[in-house]
Amino acid sequence: MRVLFAVFPAVAHVHPIVPLAWALQNAGHDVRVAIHPDAVGLVTDAGLAAVPLGARHKLAGVIEFNSNLDRLDSLDDALSLDTGDDSGRWETQWEMMRNVLSVYTPVMPDLVDFVQGWKPDLVVWDPFCVPAAVAAKVGGAAQARFLWGRDNIGWLRAKSLARLAADGAAPADDPLRSLMDGMLAPYGLEYEEEFLTGQWSIDPMPQGMRLPVDLPYTSLRRVPYNGTAALPAWVHQRPERPRVVLTLGIGGRGRQLFRQSGVSFPEVVQAVAGLDVELIATVGAAEREAVGAAPDNVRLIDYVPLNHLLPTCSAIIHHGGGGTFAASVAHQVPQLVTPMPFWGEAATAQYVADNGAGLVVDSAQFTTETLRKSLTRLLEDRSFRDGAARLYQEMRDAPAPSDVVPLLEELTARHRG
Repeated sequence: MRVLFAVFPAVAHVHPIVPLAWALQNAGHDVRVAIHPDAVGLVTDAGLAAVPLGARHKLAGVIEFNSNLDRLDSLDDALSLDTGDDSGRWETQWEMMRNVLSVYTPVMPDLVDFVQGWKPDLVVWDPFCVPAAVAAKVGGAAQARFLWGRDNIGWLRAKSLARLAADGAAPADDPLRSLMDGMLAPYGLEYEEEFLTGQWSIDPMPQGMRLPVDLPYTSLRRVPYNGTAALPAWVHQRPERPRVVLTLGIGGRGRQLFRQSGVSFPEVVQAVAGLDVELIATVGAAEREAVGAAPDNVRLIDYVPLNHLLPTCSAIIHHGGGGTFAASVAHQVPQLVTPMPFWGEAATAQYVADNGAGLVVDSAQFTTETLRKSLTRLLEDRSFRDGAARLYQEMRDAPAPSDVVPLLEELTARHRG
């Protein structure tokens, strides 16, 4: 069958789909990945065929997040859910989410044209790429969302539907329908919930992290893919001291940690360097320059894919990002998480702690002394290794991408228009 992935043009959105795209391709299916012209390298570097869609000026602000780290300073925690909060904050978040879901709309005509011409059997789309579901309907393809984090959108939609029902609102009073009408009217379509939440959703999140949303989900093991690189020789060598990696991600709020906590990166380096460890810090040029001459037991590097670096590591310090979490679990590495909430980082940190696979240090309590004590405990207490092994087994219990392919074939045959 022909399978089209429609992906939001950001690193954290492209990387999660790669192992499933490989599995489909290896099973003999024809796979294409539709993405903004300036982000095709994220796809082709993974050995997948990219379909550049949309004029370059469209989504230009989004694309800049991949190349201009200063733009990351504009991110905040506005879309990070607290499902136990009864203050009504979710209503503001749902309004913001609707605005986010409209960002991809300019690509819609190009996407519909490609779907009508190539005629995919299945369209797998990023939750931020709602027009892909509409394009699938126009082209008669089955369609499914691919989640790269917890289903915040599904949860917020369920809350909004419950509120509308309680208020006795008419369909025309639903602000989401007003947003979608502009996408649907040119194609003679009327709103259906599957345009927002898919005919089904492919979910690589652990079962224990799923939000209570009544939607059809297909479980998938998240096989970590963190990009490609020419690897230095030391990556493959067993270190003489416990190797600790510090990473704050490449596409989220992680790099705001130093400003928010009031602890500078050079102070972090000095604090960890004082322990009997080898520190590998994957940070930007500004942070490396701020340190100057690094201590002998510290390596300051730009980026090495975590799935290649972590096999020789004894612990990882990170901000709660989904890709970092998945790679850490896959290699059974205990985690010290200082969550920088943007989407589901706080929930990820809590899940790590609840399973005994690591420790959480809130950014407000992040000090050099707290860091040293927490890291020392993480390295010396064997129970964290056991917790990491439990999370690894939970990941292994989920179907691998190759195991999911036959189910996708079946669901596609069932849902095609």
